[in-house]
Amino acid sequence: MRSPERLQPLVRKLLGKRITKFAIASVIAATTSAIVFPVLYVVGLSTTACSILAFAAGAIPNWTLNRRWTWQVQGKVAFGREVLAYVVVSGATLLALSEATGWTNRHVQSIPAGHGLRALLVTATYFGVLLVLYGARFLLYEHWIFSGRSRLRAALRSRRQVWTAARANRTP
Repeated sequence: MRSPERLQPLVRKLLGKRITKFAIASVIAATTSAIVFPVLYVVGLSTTACSILAFAAGAIPNWTLNRRWTWQVQGKVAFGREVLAYVVVSGATLLALSEATGWTNRHVQSIPAGHGLRALLVTATYFGVLLVLYGARFLLYEHWIFSGRSRLRAALRSRRQVWTAARANRTP
């Protein structure tokens, strides 16, 4: 049997690889969003529409790369834990992005249009929020979405087993 102390370097190495892969997948998704967001903003779409479309454009490669490459999840998709949880995390991220870019957009209206500074500041806000949420998203992906196990299902199963076992031990 291996002692936990001897396993720590291996765990750190594997976690470091996973963080690196997550960062690469995030850069690819962010690059996709970096192309979509400013183009749509310059065209004249609202910051909310720009955020939604840019986020969706980045979420597709992000999901695929993280599931298959970073966490190496194969086979059938666990709809509740993977898809619904990813949508919830993505929705919360999108809400933060929309609010932050909208706030920035309202505050840069005094800058003359056409200089590109407005688009730069609003786009920088978009990526600043992504950067701030980077660590939280990694932890959620690591411990919940792509963990390969459903803690909720296990907890519910455990409660049911305890209840039935306790009921069997009752005396009439």
